Amino acid sequence: MSDSLSNKENFMRGVKAAMPIAVGYIPIAIAFGLLAKSVGVPSYVSALMSFLIYAGASQFIGVNLLVLGASWWEIIITTFILNLRHFLMTATIAQKLEAKATTKWRFLLAFGITDETFSVTSFQNETTLSRYYSFGLNTVAFASWNFGTWIGLFFADGFPDLLKSSMGIALYAMFIGLLVPQIKKYRPALIVSSLAVIINCLYSWLPVTGNLSSGWGIILATVVSAAIGAKFCALEETE
Repeated sequence: MSDSLSNKENFMRGVKAAMPIAVGYIPIAIAFGLLAKSVGVPSYVSALMSFLIYAGASQFIGVNLLVLGASWWEIIITTFILNLRHFLMTATIAQKLEAKATTKWRFLLAFGITDETFSVTSFQNETTLSRYYSFGLNTVAFASWNFGTWIGLFFADGFPDLLKSSMGIALYAMFIGLLVPQIKKYRPALIVSSLAVIINCLYSWLPVTGNLSSGWGIILATVVSAAIGAKFCALEETE
């Protein structure tokens, strides 16, 4: 369908698809701004983290490590491990991008890949992904994350304590909102999601891996569940 639409129409499709992500990102970004403000991180540092790093979990961890007095190399290694999954996500999206997407386009779109934009893009039925669709999706998500960060930083003192504490569940609510419709329509999505949960739980509970970084658990669960899904679910559909 994307091939028959104009660049503007594909962009607006991406903008529309990003609205649920934006609704989830803003309260999480506000929570990040509140946290950074409360522990004494300068506002310009927090704003630059959202603008240049643009990685929610890594930003939260980075702020906590700064507060704990961790060295720069500890922060870099921790966030690198946590974000290794982005290599897998960008490689997957790159295979679906239309041939017109130049190297510059691919660099631009790779920066905007997050867990949520990847999830939305992965469930598109089109075999070829429009670069303008991805650009619209990523632009709205990026803008909403930075907008929420600024709200949290500059209006922190005006938020009631109840509202501040409730924002921590926004990330989970957003993931559920994105996943449930796909599970209803697409049985392999339920299988792969369940496998990822089981593998990640085993990683956390087993004595051998229980003390290792949670980032490795995410990577392991992603790779193994995706590999099993690609092997058996693909066969199931072709039979």
